[in-house]
Amino acid sequence: MYHAWFSKPVPVSTGISGDIRNLSNVEQAVELLTNHWRDGGSAKHRAALRACRQAMNGGISADIARDAFVEAAREARILVE
Repeated sequence: MYHAWFSKPVPVSTGISGDIRNLSNVEQAVELLTNHWRDGGSAKHRAALRACRQAMNGGISADIARDAFVEAAREARILVE
């Protein structure tokens, strides 16, 4: 497995209390998308999950996956901007 690091961490609000996590790589993003996503199943969620998995396999750059993840996080209203 390829460790795909983001050029810049993505801050997201998680959990009931809204703790802020700074995701630094696609593995962390996949874990959040798979196990802790509020509104899973949207087109942006699926695109982000697909992009992150491709980046894990070296198919695309981590920052392309990061962009897809940011869009999904924004849609789910968990992106801290």
